[in-house]
Amino acid sequence: MINKIGSLDEALSKISDGCTLMFGGFGGVGNPPTIINGMIEKDIKNLTLIGNDAGFPHIGIGKIVSQGRVKKLIASHIGSNPVAGQLMVDGKLEVEFSPQGTLAERIRAGGVGLGGILTDIGIGSIIEDGKEKLLIGEKEYLIETALTADVAIVSAKKSDYYGNLVYETSARNTNPLVAMAGAFTIAEVDKIVPLGEIDPSEIVTPGIYVDMVIESKGVDWRWAWE
Repeated sequence: MINKIGSLDEALSKISDGCTLMFGGFGGVGNPPTIINGMIEKDIKNLTLIGNDAGFPHIGIGKIVSQGRVKKLIASHIGSNPVAGQLMVDGKLEVEFSPQGTLAERIRAGGVGLGGILTDIGIGSIIEDGKEKLLIGEKEYLIETALTADVAIVSAKKSDYYGNLVYETSARNTNPLVAMAGAFTIAEVDKIVPLGEIDPSEIVTPGIYVDMVIESKGVDWRWAWE
C-alpha cells in the first residue's frame, strides 16, 4: 500500500542550501509553518524562492526572507515585508517581480509541463525588459517562461495516506498550483485521515502531485492579519 506519510526530518532532508523552493500561501496565510520553522532551525540558506509574496517579517515564509536566507525571490509583491524591501535596496536580495495573475499562470504552466505562457500584461512597462515578444495577428504578447522548483512546500487542512489534499477556505489560495510544480512536493497538513475518509468531491490536489505528507505542529499564519 502506498503511504506518503513522513517526518519533519525526512521532509527537511529534501530541502538543501541553494535549492529552488516554491511555496504556497498569500501574505502568510497558507504557508506551511512547521516546515518553515524547521528550515530555520536547520540553517538552510541561499535559496531561490518562488511564491506569491514575501509575507510578513515574523510570519511564515517572511521569516526565511527577513533572516537573509534567500538570494533570489520571484514574487508578485514584497510590500507587506519591509525587511525584504530593504534587502533588495541594499543589493542583498534579487527580486524578480511578476504580476500576480501572470505568476500564477507561470506556476500552473510549469505544473502541467508547458514551456511558458503568452500575455499582454506588462507590454510598454519595465515588466517587458529582457523578455521575448510574439506578434499574433495584430496583437503583441510577452513570452513568460514557466516556473518549476526543486521542492514545493504547501499547506493543507487534511490528507489521507495517498497525499490527496483538502484545503481550508482561503488558505487554499496558491497551494494547489504550487503542489503541481515541484519536482518533489511536500504537504504539511493539520490532519491525516485513513484512506476512504475523504469524499472524492472534496479533493482539490490529487495525491499524484504529492510526494510526502507531514503533520503540522502549528499554524502561525492564522495571525497574519492581526
